[in-house]
Amino acid sequence: METALLGAALLAGCLLAVQASANLQLNRAVGTPYGASTLQLGVATGLLAVLALATGALGVLARTADVPVWHLLGGLASPLYITSGILLFPRLGALVTAGLFVTGQMFASLGLDSFGLLGLAREEPDAGIVAGALAVLAGITVIVRGLGGGVPGRTRTRPGWLALGLVAGAALPVQGAVNARLRAGLDEPLTVAAVSFTVATLTIAALLLVLTATRRTPRPRLAGLRAMPWWGWLGGACAAAYVTGTFLLLPAIGAAVTIALTVTGQQLTSAVIDHYGLFRMPRRPMDASRLLGLALLLGGAVTIQLS
Repeated sequence: METALLGAALLAGCLLAVQASANLQLNRAVGTPYGASTLQLGVATGLLAVLALATGALGVLARTADVPVWHLLGGLASPLYITSGILLFPRLGALVTAGLFVTGQMFASLGLDSFGLLGLAREEPDAGIVAGALAVLAGITVIVRGLGGGVPGRTRTRPGWLALGLVAGAALPVQGAVNARLRAGLDEPLTVAAVSFTVATLTIAALLLVLTATRRTPRPRLAGLRAMPWWGWLGGACAAAYVTGTFLLLPAIGAAVTIALTVTGQQLTSAVIDHYGLFRMPRRPMDASRLLGLALLLGGAVTIQLS
């Protein structure tokens, strides 16, 4: 049973990389990343709501009136993370984007723990954590340098894209900490996930309306969905499975092991997607530099979580 749980955590991380690749198909179909994010989050919300209803978990929704408002806002991170993935994957590649996400995630987690923010217990970093953080930083530096000249015509904006990846990754631990506070009040992981994704969907839908009205983004072309490959819809299912899986795995195998395995799955899957050009992504074969960066990133992330 323990082996199955460890495998499930690794698979959950793989789903994050598949999610971002599938979401690119939604973006190409509807013509706007904000429309694609709205659709993907809407699918995830619907799936989680059905699961919560089927298991009788929605009955605790009445308790949301008794929790602080900020406990309900964890879902605000999802639109940032998903939209960033849609924007960054074709520009930087799956491995670089996932590496930036993981780096932001690791350093934000360290900040939350070191300062005891958002209700988390304060934990002073030890030598293993510091070594892991330095390895993560070295790994993403090697991977980013491996971009070489980058994508033609986009080199001037590369620092901004890199910063976006780091910020989007950093949002995930913050979301997890806020959702943990909500779970303490509701005690139903599926309901917490459904609430989180509902907030995320409403947020990105409102942003889409504003950007469309001000002509900052095109109107979604829903007709294009007919020509989209079937796996373009997998982003919502992957997101719902990841959130539900991590909620269920955390108490079973522990937070450190869960995060270490999900990060490993995400990085390895991203490397495979890049190397073989899967999901209609540009092919970026692995070389010695990218392999070294991947090894440093994985080693550092695992060291941090297990220290």
